[in-house]
Amino acid sequence: MFNAKAVLRRMVLTALGGVAALTFVGVARAQYGQHPLLDAAANRTIQKYQSSSCEQLWQQRGQPKSQREQEAVNFLRSDPQMRAMFINKVAAPVANKLFECGMIP
Repeated sequence: MFNAKAVLRRMVLTALGGVAALTFVGVARAQYGQHPLLDAAANRTIQKYQSSSCEQLWQQRGQPKSQREQEAVNFLRSDPQMRAMFINKVAAPVANKLFECGMIP
């Protein structure tokens, strides 16, 4: 049986082990409630990009994802609502950093 909270919790553990881009805290609440895990992951992703140099981001760009990070990505691919919330939160700060580093047009 599919358990969204268990998958989200596994995603958190996955993200912590793989890349500093994703860090989750707490336990996800009901579908229409707040999502502290997702918010923490988004905040950690934003922090990673804001604190990384352009050189560091270029070096990390081509590296393969760890198993845990890939599981987190797969979870976001399988849950459009969670993916949209995550992307809505990280899009502007991450895109701005990538633009500053010449990684996007």
